[in-house]
Amino acid sequence: MAQPLRIDGETRFFPIIGHPIRQVKSPASLSQIMADRGFNGMVVPIHVLPQDLRDWLAQAAAVQNCPGIVVTVPHKGPCLEFCTHLTARARASGAVNIMIRRDSGWIGDATDGQGYLDGIAAQGFVVAGRPALLVGTGGAGSAIAYEILARGASELALHDIDHSRRDALIARLNAAFPRKARVGGTDPRGFALVANATPLGMREGDALPVQTDLLTPDQFVADVVTRPAIPPLIAAARAKGCSTMPGSGMFEAQAVLLAELLMGVRQIALE
Repeated sequence: MAQPLRIDGETRFFPIIGHPIRQVKSPASLSQIMADRGFNGMVVPIHVLPQDLRDWLAQAAAVQNCPGIVVTVPHKGPCLEFCTHLTARARASGAVNIMIRRDSGWIGDATDGQGYLDGIAAQGFVVAGRPALLVGTGGAGSAIAYEILARGASELALHDIDHSRRDALIARLNAAFPRKARVGGTDPRGFALVANATPLGMREGDALPVQTDLLTPDQFVADVVTRPAIPPLIAAARAKGCSTMPGSGMFEAQAVLLAELLMGVRQIALE
């Protein structure tokens, strides 16, 4: 049975910051995980404009019962510079989605890739030794790209309309995983995993991130989009007979990880 939330003078406050913020689904889930484990904490959505990020983070650092922050778009890249320590994932991704207070600074990590690949694994697909195509190299996409290679993909092709962002990520990935990352496109043929890390599909009329008419039933298709529950890419892939993971799979896999990091049950490992 779900436990009631406790809010008093000892409650620890965990903001989740973004612009916009109305689309986030995690505050209630993360807060409930904390309550169910007897932890007095609460995750609250905070709408922070990009131009206000620096001042807001300075204020957050002064809030003594704020031991951690969850970061969403568009702040994942900019928050890097406010971290005194970064994990190898965050450095290679060029983004953070969680910041944990330690001593006088923040430790930054990028867990989106872990949630994405754990969600895929829960559906029975293993990326090790297989080629992958990833569309989208923003904050979440960068973390997902790192994790795909960390879990042993034979190669990773990356596509993004922002070529400079794509190429910068390829350079960082090849520094960590030599000759594994390259430029890709929207043609999914030849890839065992076809992954979307863009918001395409959230709005009615969005273009599909890949050429779904070229998909084949032996491919696994994954998406970050959580609304609608079955994004257009996933619907098209299922119509082709592909195994799939919608964004909810990533969300569910990542929720416990984020909550445990915020609570201090699990520690961020620095290399």
